[in-house]
Amino acid sequence: MDTALTQAVQTAYAGLTATAAPPTETPAPSPTPTSSAPRTPPALPGTFETNALNPNDQPQSYLSDTCQYLKLKWDPNNAAPGTVVMVIMFHSITKGEVTEPNQISIPDLRKLMNDLHDMGFEAIDMQQLSEFMYNNAKIPQRSVLLVVDDRHYREYFDVAFRQYYEDWGWKVINSWISAKDTPQQLWDENAQLEAEGWVDHQAHGVVHNIPMGPNSSDQYMLGELQGSIDAIKQHFNKTPIAIIWPGGGFSKRSVELARQVGYKLGFTINPRGPLMFNWIPQSKQSDPMRPSYIPEGSAGDPLLTLPRYWDTDARSHLDTVRVLGKDAAAYAAQNKTTELEYYDIMCAPTYGPIPTVTP
Repeated sequence: MDTALTQAVQTAYAGLTATAAPPTETPAPSPTPTSSAPRTPPALPGTFETNALNPNDQPQSYLSDTCQYLKLKWDPNNAAPGTVVMVIMFHSITKGEVTEPNQISIPDLRKLMNDLHDMGFEAIDMQQLSEFMYNNAKIPQRSVLLVVDDRHYREYFDVAFRQYYEDWGWKVINSWISAKDTPQQLWDENAQLEAEGWVDHQAHGVVHNIPMGPNSSDQYMLGELQGSIDAIKQHFNKTPIAIIWPGGGFSKRSVELARQVGYKLGFTINPRGPLMFNWIPQSKQSDPMRPSYIPEGSAGDPLLTLPRYWDTDARSHLDTVRVLGKDAAAYAAQNKTTELEYYDIMCAPTYGPIPTVTP
């Protein structure tokens, strides 16, 4: 019986295996793409423009590296887009009656300073401005640089500006004439002001009353530029980083020499508008309606030919500067997504990602 049963089972199993379908092969997986299609960078927006400037004064950029600019612009640790600087030139402040067109009285100075404060401006020094213009370093969103031209005794600064330093922490720039005939008392009093930390002395020439124009010799211009550096080093124990062009005169060659000896900023007497990061209003041609304004375009270095408002006219431009900064901030916000996408595609592989907020 056992033998018969075993034979029957084997016969049945043989029949099943003979009729079963042959096994199929395991399907091969579909190939996985090794890389995605290249991303096309978006077109970048144009430079912010405004009708608040004279039509002959157009904003000029000075950073040629687009990726560097975008990284500095959108770094959240830096100045926010729309941060604006108003540079104001003070030439003559009088305690008495105004007798010259370039004079401002103490009462009018008080009105200007109080209006600046009431509208949210805060004063910065030259080093802060340099770091902002070169690296977009954080400064107050509405900043003002107060620049006093020429040599003055301590009383001048104490009467006109000291209270603003004591009340608000506002510093003032003195564009200092390093003349050979400067009395020792004048050197000593200004050295004291520099040491106190609220008067920031910068270069304004040595001879001073002969501007550095297109007909000036290299020898004369180097005497004005390097001579200012040497004198300020000797008497104030610092190296100036700005040349306030004497008489407002400059040329392509004087700008080149200023770079050569180490200046980082330079100032004209042209009140074309305020400053923003990588945005400086300048002109490439003479204007018959403003014949005293030397066109900056031919000099080819916007950072060494910066504009300044005159103190006698500055109050009338305060709201314009405020609105311009606000409009620039809105324009930047409108284009932020596009600029960040461009940066991510074109810049991040080489420059790294946009930094995050530093604690």
